[in-house]
Amino acid sequence: MRVAVFGKKFNESFRSYCQTFISILEKWGCEVIIYQPFYRFLKKEIILPVNFSSTFLRSDDLTNVNMIFTIGGDGTFLEAATLVRNQNIPIAGINSGRLGFLADISKEDIEVAMSDIFQNRHQLRNLNLLEVNTGNRVFGDLNFALNELSISKRDSSSMITVHVYLNGEFLNSYWADGLIIATATGSTAYSLSVGGPILHPDSQNFVLSPIAPHNLTVRPLVIPNDMEITLRVDARGGKYLASIDSRSRVMDEQIVITIRKANFSIPMVVRTHHNYYDTLRNKLMWGADKRN
Repeated sequence: MRVAVFGKKFNESFRSYCQTFISILEKWGCEVIIYQPFYRFLKKEIILPVNFSSTFLRSDDLTNVNMIFTIGGDGTFLEAATLVRNQNIPIAGINSGRLGFLADISKEDIEVAMSDIFQNRHQLRNLNLLEVNTGNRVFGDLNFALNELSISKRDSSSMITVHVYLNGEFLNSYWADGLIIATATGSTAYSLSVGGPILHPDSQNFVLSPIAPHNLTVRPLVIPNDMEITLRVDARGGKYLASIDSRSRVMDEQIVITIRKANFSIPMVVRTHHNYYDTLRNKLMWGADKRN
């Protein structure tokens, strides 16, 4: 089995867990390639097997890879998705800190989780993405988001107006600090923090969540993800900020943005005996109040 490992720096408390992870890969006889900057970091922190010296840097380097393991948090998982793109390589996220929605393998659970994965006690959940198109290709080839597209003002005082059309029909003009268009996966990220609903990751929907709207009757809206969304923005000074996951660009208000469901998905590794509801309860601390 050929696997790739993608990660960022971690603190000393995770060092022994990472060593365990590497030892398990060696035990199962995996052919391993490691993200080049992460490989340089690992060489200083843990003992790597001699044959774990192959590295990758770009999407093109992932030829014949069967699975990618990410070490970090949800942000690391999102970055790995930009490398996987449409290659249909499953991603398994190991969290080096607190439990995440995407990187949902805790450090204490690494041995059990790896055993489940290598003994095929897992399934794949295909995560939908949104695709962002502009006339001048502002985001280049990385014009897709696993979590969300957010439109926001650039200064600290003036609101912006976001005119929204669904399949060419006018929906509303959002007078607000911004607007978030989130996937089902992204419904537990930025969208949730501004009061948006939680969508099951298998639901075929997008959610439009305004950021601090001027009119309090303007609420988040769930729509089918087969709709085409068109945005036109009015901003004081003629500029606003558009962010796809963690990638941000300053935009001119003359630019028309079109959003649709991407024509590929990201396969996420889900263990058979571990479900989304477990993550919800743990991450959001549901039931933490013992009176419930």
